[in-house]
Amino acid sequence: MIKILNCNNKNCINKLIKFLDRRRVEKNNDTKVVSKILKDVKKNKFKALLKYEKRFSKNREIKLSKYNINKSIKKLDPKVKKAIDYAYSRILKFHQRQTKELKNIVYKDNLKNKLEYRCVPIETVGVYVPSNLPSTLLMNTIPAKLAQVKRLLLATPKVNGKLNPAVLYAARKVGIKEIYSMGGAQAIASFAYIQKVNKVVGPGNKFVAEAKRQLSGKVIGTESMYAGASEICVLADKYTDVDQIVTSLVSQAEHDTDSQCILVTKDKKIINKVKKGINKLLETLPRKKTVISSLKKNGLIITVNSDKQILDVINEIAPEHLELNIKNYSKYDRKIFNAGSICNGKYTPMSAADYTVGTNHVLPTSGSSKFSSGLNINEFIKKISIVTLSKLGVEKIGNPAITLSEFEQLNGHTQSIKSRIRRN
Repeated sequence: MIKILNCNNKNCINKLIKFLDRRRVEKNNDTKVVSKILKDVKKNKFKALLKYEKRFSKNREIKLSKYNINKSIKKLDPKVKKAIDYAYSRILKFHQRQTKELKNIVYKDNLKNKLEYRCVPIETVGVYVPSNLPSTLLMNTIPAKLAQVKRLLLATPKVNGKLNPAVLYAARKVGIKEIYSMGGAQAIASFAYIQKVNKVVGPGNKFVAEAKRQLSGKVIGTESMYAGASEICVLADKYTDVDQIVTSLVSQAEHDTDSQCILVTKDKKIINKVKKGINKLLETLPRKKTVISSLKKNGLIITVNSDKQILDVINEIAPEHLELNIKNYSKYDRKIFNAGSICNGKYTPMSAADYTVGTNHVLPTSGSSKFSSGLNINEFIKKISIVTLSKLGVEKIGNPAITLSEFEQLNGHTQSIKSRIRRN
């Protein structure tokens, strides 16, 4: 079911890259379908949105009334409410500490020029949340609220004609007042062309992802990372509990058939134990077919021979989630530069971080942790440079600027600077 890669020669990394690329460069064949939906909603607005909602989910109510929201929330199990409250509290506390980073920079130089760098919240953000994921709503909206986004909207689709009360309760907890029952590419199109938000965040299926890709940087902004199908990499040694390895791998495989689960280890003896453990766990798992498909298509066990190989392999994988489930994790964690999140030691299951740890679970996938971070408060902040030059300042700064503009043969720049200088 799950493939094995032995790092016994120099071609190990190349073979790994080839394996990873098969998943990462997979083409989306739904580009034309999504383009059609986006164009239709752009042109026909609400009429087109309602048409697609009726077609795909038999939904006729787009903007949810307060009455229907409260009616749905009343059906929610009090135990689930309590769990959402607990998760909200921990996520809020962790992300509140990020607000300390949002400091405006203001200074005057010796020429009395004033230079500023001002933090400004994005005005309008649309959050897309699949219908059964209240944890994802909390992760996406709490940082936005802390950043003081002025207008926060939610799009969440109905399933079998029903709203998810847990998602709606989490939305009320955060304080979201505009809630729309819509999904797929049409929901992203609506955010862009009907509600006219500045930015859209949140995970979704391949149609949602493709709609965000087509509109990003043109009509709306999206996350600075690529948040695709879930991933986990587990580093294990001879001391690691096999059951912990198995459950961590399966926990991500059950998300999606496109999820990727990788085990890295020096200990070849645990391979068969892990395989047997997966087969045993599958017997009781509701999402058995999804797990089997994911592991068969994207699963991998990598056997390594040295600490250097461990670091080279993990940094090349650049996983969304990394579990260092080994006795001496401190030996590696500061030498790993490419990972969305690192969970250290046997008491730190990544799955707990998906819910109630407090760190954000919206993380870079498909190798994008090589250049981007997980969702944080900075995703909802713009930073504006503000410059106020003095008369003396523009003369002192302007002359070398003129030299450079003339060198670059940009005469208009030269004339603009000269127009501010009294003595040319």
